Amino acid sequence: MQNKKSFTVDELQKKMEYYCVYQDRCHQEVERKMNEYQLIPEAKEKILLYLMAHNFLNEERFSRSFARGKFRIKNWGKQRIVRELRVKNISNYNIKSALKEINEEEYLQTIYRITENRNNSITEKNTLKRKKKLQNFLLRKGFEYDLIFKTVNEVMGVSF
Repeated sequence: MQNKKSFTVDELQKKMEYYCVYQDRCHQEVERKMNEYQLIPEAKEKILLYLMAHNFLNEERFSRSFARGKFRIKNWGKQRIVRELRVKNISNYNIKSALKEINEEEYLQTIYRITENRNNSITEKNTLKRKKKLQNFLLRKGFEYDLIFKTVNEVMGVSF
């Protein structure tokens, strides 16, 4: 038996404000959080409109900070960022806007840095297997295949 406390719409609105202030959120995350409180659709709509009107919920800001954070902290490539934003139902306009947050020079420096670090940590002696492991690692990180191919060849000093 669930013992959930019931809240007024105003109390839930405050809770959602704090939820959005703590960290940028997308609509999907806020709706999922509100579903925990089993609200009627009209109350959900009222709270969502309030959050958007008062700039607590802003998908463009969310997607930009998401892209910056995942790139700088987790070293994700553009393809992985796009994929994750699509899962969160972010519009193509906001995805394009988010990708502008990534500096091209910094992007290239990052792929070279993580490729060199990973190359140094791989114990595989066979050059082809080593190259494949590096490529798979960078693909999982979400970098573009042509960039991966170029970077891995330069870092390993091989050409096939």
